Amino acid sequence: MANVTADSADIAEEETEHMIENNFVVEAENVASSIDPKEMRAVILAGFGGLNKLRVTKKTMPEPQHGEVKIRVKACGLNFVDLMVRQGNIDSPPKPPLIPGFECSGIVESIGENTHGFEIGDRVMAFVCYNAWAEVVCTPVDYVYKMPDKMSFQEAAAFSLNYVAAYMMLFEVANLREGMSVLVHSAGGSVGQAVAQLCSSVPNVTVFGIASCSKHVAIRDSVTHIFDRNADYVQEVKKISPEGVDIVLDCLSGEHTGKGLALLKPLGAYVLYGASNMVTGETKSFFSIAKSWWQVEKVNPFKLYEENKVMAGFSLLNLLFKQGGGVRVKTVMDKLLSLYNQGRIKPVVDSLWALEEVKEAMQRIHDRGNVGKLILDIEKSPTPLMANDSTETSEAGEEEEDPEGDNDNKERMPFIQ
Repeated sequence: MANVTADSADIAEEETEHMIENNFVVEAENVASSIDPKEMRAVILAGFGGLNKLRVTKKTMPEPQHGEVKIRVKACGLNFVDLMVRQGNIDSPPKPPLIPGFECSGIVESIGENTHGFEIGDRVMAFVCYNAWAEVVCTPVDYVYKMPDKMSFQEAAAFSLNYVAAYMMLFEVANLREGMSVLVHSAGGSVGQAVAQLCSSVPNVTVFGIASCSKHVAIRDSVTHIFDRNADYVQEVKKISPEGVDIVLDCLSGEHTGKGLALLKPLGAYVLYGASNMVTGETKSFFSIAKSWWQVEKVNPFKLYEENKVMAGFSLLNLLFKQGGGVRVKTVMDKLLSLYNQGRIKPVVDSLWALEEVKEAMQRIHDRGNVGKLILDIEKSPTPLMANDSTETSEAGEEEEDPEGDNDNKERMPFIQ
């Protein structure tokens, strides 16, 4: 009798699970069928703050204006700067609600007036000044590039921002040449891996990678030497190269600025391209910002002059969208696509996520758990448990917010390979 009861319970449990799965599929199909042809799904940031400010909703589909290309999006890149945007941790952020995201890949659906160089059906990747995390985007033709035939949409979404930034920092700001040495922070991240690959395209370049211990096995073949970010890496580097290094690429800031300058050889270049140390909790922390600012060594230009050192900053998004750098970036993209076609560089994709899984994807970046790039795959179906946390809302992004701190207690799903 006990076995019969147990078998009955197992059957009931299986039927319940089957019903849940079927209901989820039906619900997803109903949502898809209810979308107006002139509407699209998009991730909305309703306000600056924690993960509870993000929702997937319906919005009116944009149409291309003069000189723009309309793209049916297949994949979007997710970067650390998107996390800083969500927190309101950037200068002069746009007023929410807004659609986050700065890069995507997809198929040209239509073109605006006086737009040349592309045809409907072209496979492309593009930079977008926000609005990338949606099923359809419109962006100026100067920010759109044709994809190589053998490049997947996921690879393309992992290519534009990271490889252009890495190339310009190495070759146009720091003037990387044969026989030089490079120290790169966050070597396991998407920019760090792009830097490592581009360094390997130049003979006899030594790469010192700084990363969390948990990533060392995954990235040890991409760099020459690897050190724990929490260890005294300055002394470890000097044991190998007593004179220091030629180039330091720093996306952390804070105390690492002083360490990077101290490691530079004469005529070496320190390049700051981020300030991720300012991000500690889920929401903006003025304490972390103040601490990071306080820890930055106050640079004396006369000291730079005396020691023959160069200190520079680099922001690809500002170069593109505020400083008219589109033509220069196009030249760099042509060089990068040539390297890709030669098989000398290839984007490292950490994981794929549905739009409805954007919170979990962003949490993975916050936890510094990724090796390579996280991609929002527009055609990927969400897992039921994740989808329930990103319900459809109005265009304004209005929804019942989770109490502050609840996100810390939710069980996070493992990332999707």
